[in-house]
Amino acid sequence: MDFDSIVLAIVAGLSVFGLVRVLDGPTVWDRMLGFALFSSKVIVAAVMIGIVINRTYMIDVALIYGVLGFIGTIMIARFIERRGDV
Repeated sequence: MDFDSIVLAIVAGLSVFGLVRVLDGPTVWDRMLGFALFSSKVIVAAVMIGIVINRTYMIDVALIYGVLGFIGTIMIARFIERRGDV
């Protein structure tokens, strides 16, 4: 097992914490924070996979997912702001 695989396994393990927070969060704010955490870990994983398989298009995938994650977080925050704490 090389260094890249170890880092990828650690990032995958840490992304589980984000998913747990999304699924089990007591408030909607915890769920939003978990979504942002999971989104950032997916970006890091995409970059690491791109490094491991030596493909530069994975950087583009990570950038697109970063933009979508940001837009998703903003949309959730605006929904909460308009609708109140659900």
